[in-house]
Order: sequence, then structure tokens, then C-alpha cells
Amino acid sequence: MSSRPAFGLSFDPRALTDLLQAPGDIRDLVLAQLQDVVNADLFGARLTGDLTGYRKLVVDSRKEWRVVYALRPAPETSAHHKEVYVLAVRPRARYDVYDTVGQRLGLPHRPLSARTHAARSRSPQLIPRGLVPKPGPPITAAPGLPRPALGASHARTR
Repeated sequence: MSSRPAFGLSFDPRALTDLLQAPGDIRDLVLAQLQDVVNADLFGARLTGDLTGYRKLVVDSRKEWRVVYALRPAPETSAHHKEVYVLAVRPRARYDVYDTVGQRLGLPHRPLSARTHAARSRSPQLIPRGLVPKPGPPITAAPGLPRPALGASHARTR
């Protein structure tokens, strides 16, 4: 463990509200993990797509809660060069945490990772390439070609 924290710590005010509203066991886990992040003993996984530059912590063993944060330059008055800026402490269910982060960042749509975007896009093989011409009349009906021979049963009925 580090003797001096490597980073400062700050919260978006809404993230602080998230933390206070979380169940007690989740709050304790979040604070313990944030202490490890501030001491540079733990780094969350990098987020991709619209949330590139942010990181996530999986808080609990059931993997139901997330913390989304960024490492950013600390204010000039800080003793640290960088700070851990917590943006959200929310449940993962139905992408609540990522939707919330998108709203807090002012994204006009739900944030998507590159993997999610690829999974939701349509395969190029399924996209029609243009109008397909309808088949014309059968070749036997083309002018100038002999009519097909009729079988013996058709010849008697005439």
C-alpha cells in the first residue's frame, strides 16, 4: 500500500447523492475500492465508445453495482496533479449506470461501446443493394420462337 495517496478524490454532487442512497454494504464496498484507486492500488476497466476516457469499477461480487469515474487534472490548489472524479455510483441493471452517466455528460443519446454498436448494427448481407428486376415472361413466350410441342393427350382434345 502507498503511504501517500497518488490522486485526489472528488465527486459529481449527483454521484455523492448516488453513494448516500446506495445500500450500506454497497457504500462500504465503494468507499474501500475508491481508497484503493486513490492509492493507485486498483484501476478500473476502461470504458469504450462514447465513454472513452472513463473507467468502471465492479463493486460487488454479484456484479450488480458500478462506479464510473475519470482520472483528470486536479485543481491548482490540490496537493495532487490528478484526481479521481466520480461521476456515478449506480446499479448496472438495464444499463442504469451508463444511461445516467450519458445524461450527466449531456450526451444526446444512450452511450454505446464499440462492441455494443457492432452488435446492434445490421449485417451488410441483410441490407438490400438496390432494386432487383422482376423476371420477365418465360422464354417460350418470346416472339419468333417456336411454341413448345404439346404432348399426345393435348393433341386429341383439339
